[in-house]
This record gives sequence, C-alpha cells and structure tokens, in this order.
Amino acid sequence: MSRASDEPEADLPGEAPLPGLLPEPLGAELIAFRRDLHMHPELGNQEYRTTAAIKKRLEAAGLKPRVLDSGTGLLCDVGTWKGGRPMLAIRADIDALPIPDAKVNTPYRSTVPDRAHACGHDIHTTTVLGTGLVLAELDRQGLLPNPVRLVFQPAEEVLPGGATDAIRSGALDGVGRIIAVHCDPRVDAGRIGLRAGPITSACDRLEITLDGPGGHTARPHLTTDMVTAAARVAVDVPALLARRIDARAGLAVTWGRIDAGHACNVIPMRAELAGTVRCLDLDAWRDAPEKVHAAIDEVATLHGAKSEINYVRGVPPVVNDPAVAELLREAQTARRGAVAIEDTEQSLGGEDFSWYLEHVPGAMARLGVRTPGSNARLDLHRGDFDADEAAIKVGVELFTAAALLEGHRS
Repeated sequence: MSRASDEPEADLPGEAPLPGLLPEPLGAELIAFRRDLHMHPELGNQEYRTTAAIKKRLEAAGLKPRVLDSGTGLLCDVGTWKGGRPMLAIRADIDALPIPDAKVNTPYRSTVPDRAHACGHDIHTTTVLGTGLVLAELDRQGLLPNPVRLVFQPAEEVLPGGATDAIRSGALDGVGRIIAVHCDPRVDAGRIGLRAGPITSACDRLEITLDGPGGHTARPHLTTDMVTAAARVAVDVPALLARRIDARAGLAVTWGRIDAGHACNVIPMRAELAGTVRCLDLDAWRDAPEKVHAAIDEVATLHGAKSEINYVRGVPPVVNDPAVAELLREAQTARRGAVAIEDTEQSLGGEDFSWYLEHVPGAMARLGVRTPGSNARLDLHRGDFDADEAAIKVGVELFTAAALLEGHRS
C-alpha cells in the first residue's frame, strides 16, 4: 500500500531528543521483510519458516534468539540481563489466518492458498524485529540502559493462545512489564490509540450437542422436537444470561453455526450449535462457564433434550495497566507529539496478550495502519486487509522510546 508521509519527531520540553530512530535503509529492509512474511503466511503452531526468518536476521545482528519449547516462536534478549532490574518485554504474534487473500494487483499477496496475514501479525512481527535491531545498535553504543526481551509468539489465533506456551518457555522470567501493539485499520498511520483499563474482551468457544428421540414430523408429540429445542437454545440462552449477569459486564453469546436434520419430514435425533462467549469484565468472565452451562441445561431440559456442552476457555480481557499505558503515551509523545495519540474504546475482540497480564503489568496500544485520507474500509480478519507500511516505522520508534524511557526509570 502507499505509505503515509513521516511526521517529525517531537522532543520533550527541556530534554534532548531520544535516540533509537529507525534508519532509512533499515526501514526499507523491514518493509521487504514484512512483504516476504505476507507472501508466506503460516497458521498457528506451524510458523516454521517465519520463525527461521526472524532467527536468521536476529543472529545476523549478533543476537542470540532461542526458539520456544513448542517449536515455533522465539525469545531474544537485547543486552545481557544479570538478575538485576526487571526487563521490559515487547511482544509480537507471528501467525496468520485460514482465509484466502482476496487482494488483487498486490505484488506481495499471499502465495499460500487459503492462508493470509489478515490480522496484521506480519506488521507486528516486523515492528518488534526492527525494534530489536535498533536496540541492539544502541546497546553496542552503550546507550541501552537496561536489557529488553523480544517475544515472538506463535498461535495467537488458536484458543487459548500461544502466549501460554511462551510463558511456559520463560518469556516472563526476569520481566517486570510487557508492551505490545495491534494493528487498527480505523486509525491513521502515524497515530496510535490508547486506553487505560480494559481494551479487549474475553473470548471463549462454545459447542453444544442436543440429543433426544426423533421421529416423524406427523407425530412431534411422540418425539423430542430437536429443531425447536435448538432454536429455543439459540434464542433463550442469550436472553436468560442477559437477566442473570450484570449488563455492565457486556457478556454476549453469539452463534456461528446451527445444524439439525436432513429431511423435511424427519425430526432429527441430534442438533448442534457453536458460537462464542464474549465478555468485557474480567470477574464476570471467570463466572461465565458455570452460568452458561446452567442456562443451556435449563432450556434444553424444558424441551426434553439432553445437552452435551463443550465450553472451551479462550482468553480473558486485556486490561491495560495505567502506568504502562502512560509509558506508551509518553513514548509516542516523545516521538511524534501528543497529537499522534487518540483515545480508543474497548473492543469485543479477544487477544491472548491478556495471559501475560495475569503475571506482570503491561499494556497494548492500537497501531494505526490506515493511509491518511483513505476512504477504504479494510477491516481485520477480511481477505482484502492490508496495512500502510509507514506504521512499521511508527511502531519501531514507539517501542524504542518506551524501552529507553523505562530503562532510565528502573
């Protein structure tokens, strides 16, 4: 895509400009790196080519990345942590989505059928890679005040998320805070969106099987009318939950699939429903499985159906720590001025970055990827999604500023 014009960095009043800007040649290399990832997307826990490409570039810079125990994804420290002050960690997710790339006339569109970087993880990965390369140069110059850990995490799109594998592999050992960005096609390149407190929602997967005696549609009174039972579960369960959970928790059950029957004159013996449970509030999310189970059982029993429920725990909400969100605000202000920051709302999307925040404080910013002046509506998880690559420079310089500001305060 066309690139937004770079904005001048803004100095903090009375302070020297922060180092850690992205050199133009490295910026061009990072765009090429991103396009290569975009052409070769890999699904969660299959990111072998992506992992190898990141590892090779980090090693070329003299760094020592370590592949996660799960086989994909990496950890890499910039600077040597000797057990003193906790490190700042910077996280990227590296997986793609199982959807076709619908872009036309784009030279770097996906070359893999039914696979696409339609959520911007290639931008996230490239941004954190670039951050590591810039910080490595600062470390060689003696300008990095405290080591920083890069976390290239697999399988964000696979519930409950690859963050749990990264944590088990030691991603947070010695870490005091963690930061990340997520592409936002509603925000112009050059800008970020910030929010203290909840910025995403919890997301779980719900699968239901209803069973009962079927039969002839001429004699529904001798059967369990499974189609009606499934329809009532689909309608009544969300309605019941809306009266049993505080409305401010924002819990929503939304169905993506209902399947029952094969013939117009046969009442089936089985019906299946699948959907998601999303929740804005962390405490309500923790109580959700029990309440959802009870509501399903109640409605199914009323209609004579036996329910089998597979409730797959997904991710809790991302709740930005106010102090870490303020660090990102100060970093963006130092680079591009306060005018390059906008308040953002809480999304109903899920993000496994939340698992890190169960252990250490952290914050996620929304990275603008819309070309300024563009009227295009390229939403996430769509096959035609693309990003203004000027966002890479913005993200790198946001992260390097955050690392320097955090290091000097520790």
